Amino acid sequence: MNVATVSVLEAEALSKHYPVSAGFLKPLATVQALEAVSFSLAAGRTLAVVGESGCGKSTLARQVTMLETPTSGRLRLAGDDIADADAAKRKALRRTVQMVFQNPFASLNPRKKIGQALEEPLAINTTLAAADRADRARAMLARVGLRPEHYARYPHMFSGGQRQRVAIARALMLEPKVVVADEPVSALDVSIQAQVLNLLMDLQQETGVAYVFISHNLAVVELIADEVLVMYLGRVMERAPKTALFAAPRHPYTRALLASTPKVGAIRGEAALARAARTALSGELPSPLAPPSGCVFRTRCPHAIPACAEAVPPLVPVGTGHEAACIRLDQI
Repeated sequence: MNVATVSVLEAEALSKHYPVSAGFLKPLATVQALEAVSFSLAAGRTLAVVGESGCGKSTLARQVTMLETPTSGRLRLAGDDIADADAAKRKALRRTVQMVFQNPFASLNPRKKIGQALEEPLAINTTLAAADRADRARAMLARVGLRPEHYARYPHMFSGGQRQRVAIARALMLEPKVVVADEPVSALDVSIQAQVLNLLMDLQQETGVAYVFISHNLAVVELIADEVLVMYLGRVMERAPKTALFAAPRHPYTRALLASTPKVGAIRGEAALARAARTALSGELPSPLAPPSGCVFRTRCPHAIPACAEAVPPLVPVGTGHEAACIRLDQI
């Protein structure tokens, strides 16, 4: 399917803060889970969001899927501002963005047959007759590589890979513009991971759906992503096309993440040798209740200098579509 380059999802300085208890008789503290995150995602493209646990990936997913309202900033879905939308508008927009969860067994109702699970979004959001809903569900099962007899089976009767195919089918029943995939293959065997990733890419080619793909696995990201957003403690450290980011990462945090990725087989070539020389990440993630001043990564950065504590570094261009947030980009 030839998809025009049309932006279906845009975030502009998107922030999400949570008030939390700091202790008895103490004022509420604030967790800055997301801080000034900006990106744009076109139809038929995949934006991968990577980073350690606690970096804000899941919080970003909750904003995109409209489970929460941003504290500040703009979030537009197909031109409509989600952040300022009223209840009726948000209800209408929810059918255009769907989610695939990490654990397919937990995300499927064990008391409902697969056919019922697939038809439920249609029953809630459309006026289709029961026979038409069943036909759409069976067609979607075939589309994700499952057989007609699977329609009447329960989730426990499937393997992990088959259940994730069902979850993907359910997410696509309403023909959404955006699908948020939160670690969709991390609970699967490696061989099954490849099958599910190939399925996701094939469905994207057919439908033009855009993916927000959340993952810890950079090998998976390198396969499926078009653009990568590297996050740390709620902030964007680097944003780049996949090829540019894996060939020449500029931010020290991105280099550390790549150095921590397991590698199989012989390492050859200049790019591979450069990757092997990168410094692995050490230390613990700071508390989001008290993030470091200036660059939030400076407490773990091997290149940090006193000036890094003085101001938050902005994202600056370092190549075509490639940005990084570091004041020492010319020295490292």
